Amino acid sequence: MGAQYYGADSEKGDRIDDPSEDALFMMISDLDDSDNTFVVVQPDEDDPVWFVSVAVLDEGGYEIVRRDTTRNEHEVTTATSISDITRNLTIWMAARAFPGRPNRHVSAV
Repeated sequence: MGAQYYGADSEKGDRIDDPSEDALFMMISDLDDSDNTFVVVQPDEDDPVWFVSVAVLDEGGYEIVRRDTTRNEHEVTTATSISDITRNLTIWMAARAFPGRPNRHVSAV
């Protein structure tokens, strides 16, 4: 059975379906500058409308790319703290739309 919402794939072929913040932390921690230089997270569908990638930078740290075509978002940032990266990605991904998941409505009371 595939991911219910999204999957994370590393350059060396590791895959985690619907990864938790801790699982993303482990995948990013395993990155190196030779044969496992990036992780991509995207919906588990044929033509995903969003993705996020984390890649090792030659000078140290990581480049984070977030893209969501439904919201016309494309952001490229850099960071050094894996904890900060995974926390921010988890929050960002939680706001994405997934087929079959109920829409979240926030109302003022």
